Amino acid sequence: MSPRKSVERELTREMIMNAARDLFTTKGYEHVSMRQIANILGCSHGAIYYHFKNKAELFFALVEDHFKMLNSILDDIMKQELDNREKLRQIFVGYIRFGLTYQSHYEIMFLIKDDEVKNFINQEPNHTYDNFAKSVYSLCEWKKVTLQDVWSIFLSLHGFVTHYCRHVVGFDDVKDMAYRHADFLLKAIE
Repeated sequence: MSPRKSVERELTREMIMNAARDLFTTKGYEHVSMRQIANILGCSHGAIYYHFKNKAELFFALVEDHFKMLNSILDDIMKQELDNREKLRQIFVGYIRFGLTYQSHYEIMFLIKDDEVKNFINQEPNHTYDNFAKSVYSLCEWKKVTLQDVWSIFLSLHGFVTHYCRHVVGFDDVKDMAYRHADFLLKAIE
């Protein structure tokens, strides 16, 4: 048995997704091929097709996985025994922490612009935004917030992450600023 066949047998979806994520964020979706992903993994491109029928399906699997991670963080914060104001603060900081801890994930979720993948990305962000909006809306018991308020908060958090994305190693580099930004947003809706 050749070493190449051994690698193919051990190849997992997670290995493929990790290799693809790095290529998509550095080269962009359009400039990545299944063959390039296979080269990084040291396997044949046919081995990747065993797990994913095409590049679009692989990309969608990444997007779906990343949004599930972000939704899980939001859900975990909502389950914590904190007062509503502190939960909001933790949601805001949690969003920033996710974006700066998983920068390549965040780029794939929100920043890759390619016509071929727009349809794959449209539904997942809407689900996450709905989850975010419902959480923020339910926690703002002291003030009636509008959908425009929630959208402005979301855009502000997104702007914070995109500003620092690729300019910092991770969340800890801007942790204090992230908490100040969260407090600023809380004051804006009080």
